[in-house]
Amino acid sequence: MFDPSLIHQAEYVLATCRAKQLKIATVESCTGGLVAALLTEIAGSSDVVDRGFITYSNAAKHELVGVPDPLIANHGAVSEPVARAMAEGGLTHSEADLCIALTGIAGPGGGSAEKPVGLVHLALAAKNKPTVHVRCLFTQATRTDIRLAAVKKALDLLQEAAQASNA
Repeated sequence: MFDPSLIHQAEYVLATCRAKQLKIATVESCTGGLVAALLTEIAGSSDVVDRGFITYSNAAKHELVGVPDPLIANHGAVSEPVARAMAEGGLTHSEADLCIALTGIAGPGGGSAEKPVGLVHLALAAKNKPTVHVRCLFTQATRTDIRLAAVKKALDLLQEAAQASNA
């Protein structure tokens, strides 16, 4: 289902988290659960993956992980403040040590001059550390390519956080 290079990277993330006894949660909008699906594609991942939230709608962002409605109204669902709130909310609403969140515009429609197709905000929350935010503009040609590029970036962030953890 996934490219072998993504599987290999996910295996590495899981092994690093396992060695440091870290649990992962995901909060996904534009990727619709692909990060969680990739991680759980690997046998034995249940000792690392705590849970995944698919927060495709604004209501789900609010109801499942506590993103304040005014934050979405003021900044839009695809924004740095909302990505940060998603990651922090996912950490709060789980047993995880690391939570990756993604919100973006995968296209082919829905973009604007301010928020073009391919814009993805990622945030990684870790217990007792500041939340990290990354803004990406993926220029891949298709919706699938944009979503998979966002999954790859999410793995990169999880890998960096796991490696840096002192747990």
